[in-house]
Amino acid sequence: MRTCLKFASVAALTLMVAACSEQNEGGQQQANAQPQATPVGTVTLEAQTVGLVEEMPGRTVAFRKADIRPQVDGIIKERNFTEGGIVEAGQQLYMIDQDVYLARVDAAQAELSRQRASLDQAVKTRTRYDPLVKSQAVSRQTYDDAVSAEAQGKAAVASARAELEQARIDLAYTTVTAPISGQISSSDYSEGSLVTANQAAKLTTITQLDPIYVDVTQAGGRLLKIKQAVKNGRIKGVDAGNIEVSLIIDATGAEYPQKGTLQFSDVTVNETTGTVRLRAVFPNPDGTLLPGMFVRGQVRQGRLEGAFLVPQKAVMRRPDGTAYSYVAVDGKVVSKDLQIEQSQGENWLVSAGLEDGDQLIVDGIQRIGPGAAVAPQPVETAADDGSAKPADDTAKAAE
Repeated sequence: MRTCLKFASVAALTLMVAACSEQNEGGQQQANAQPQATPVGTVTLEAQTVGLVEEMPGRTVAFRKADIRPQVDGIIKERNFTEGGIVEAGQQLYMIDQDVYLARVDAAQAELSRQRASLDQAVKTRTRYDPLVKSQAVSRQTYDDAVSAEAQGKAAVASARAELEQARIDLAYTTVTAPISGQISSSDYSEGSLVTANQAAKLTTITQLDPIYVDVTQAGGRLLKIKQAVKNGRIKGVDAGNIEVSLIIDATGAEYPQKGTLQFSDVTVNETTGTVRLRAVFPNPDGTLLPGMFVRGQVRQGRLEGAFLVPQKAVMRRPDGTAYSYVAVDGKVVSKDLQIEQSQGENWLVSAGLEDGDQLIVDGIQRIGPGAAVAPQPVETAADDGSAKPADDTAKAAE
């Protein structure tokens, strides 16, 4: 009886082993027939209108700058400003000794009076000769001499009047005034200093800081592409007379609170750097910006319709520099070539190569290749640290 039970147990165990072996072989065949899909994180792309903002390096430049120099010789008698202060156009800055120039004005005035007296005499003489020459009481030669003397007297009066005006101008130049409003620098000359007309050394400098210029540079080729895109209508919303510019101060990394306006761009390309200079003007009421500061200008150059903002981590480069990304199509990986316009934050602005609704693969790129089977899992890319995180539905399903 025990022998029969033993044989029955061995037979049952043999049948179980055979069944398990058949199940393993069937599962292996099924696995070989259908490879397991790799889970990847994807985002659904939506075409949108994106503003083109080009960030360019630049420096601040004074709106106006005037070096003050004397226009007459003399000794400085007064200095009438506070160094480093604000002066207004027309304000008196220096007073040069006027005694010599007052004397010249008096002398010129006296000379003018003398020439006028001579002219009066010449006019009276010519007037007396008018009837006499007709009756031949005086010779024609005498009359011509009287007419000539009158003409010479008029010329002498005009010359004396010009000399008087020049003397008055020189006298006015003894008062050195500010040609522009702005902040004045230190004075290189003080009371008692001797100055000469049109000397090379300046007395001081006035700089107008409000508004202020910002000169930025852009690659010449990039500017040409933008102009062509505007011409063929691919880039819209460009108003050459009202292009807004934002500013970031390099020293602090902070954005300047005032917005500027682009004024012009140079008509030539720098032969050394291949760049074009763009000049913007900014309000500077508080004097925050000083000439010579390094800044970064963000120039708005229109808007691009039907574009995509693609996370930079989803874009790869080939050895030749061309860009591409992976998208999931019917559970398979498809590679798409991209045309990138510029970077914006942590995204690339893509103008061609993608379509509305594409499932862009942003996570798990290292584990896949073109044609690989994938299991798309939607993710969000708006995390504070810029990393992708599972969408709410996916996270709940994982839980």
